[in-house]
Amino acid sequence: MSEIRTQEMRHSATASEQTLWLAIRRSALGAQFRRQVPIAGMCIGDFVASEVKLVVEVDGSAHARRGIADSRRDTKLRRFGFTVLRLPVKLVERQLPVALQRIRDAVATLRLVP
Repeated sequence: MSEIRTQEMRHSATASEQTLWLAIRRSALGAQFRRQVPIAGMCIGDFVASEVKLVVEVDGSAHARRGIADSRRDTKLRRFGFTVLRLPVKLVERQLPVALQRIRDAVATLRLVP
């Protein structure tokens, strides 16, 4: 994944990705997140907390058609030791505190794993 593609994705983030990013930057979630991060040269994660190896993906309607591809991608990420948390767009847009709690819970759980 090239840095140019990563920059393009940062600049073309969806409204729900922007909303989550602003919240992640301000919230005490137990880990520092970066957005649109290249991972192992195979994909770009929406939001990544490298220290706990958590990838947070915001899934919109396009992901309904990409279920198999997303599943394969998640499997590859797990091989590299990452956990993938997929959040539906509607959850981010309508229940942001719930989405943030899911992220907080995932970070806490991953901190417990040796």
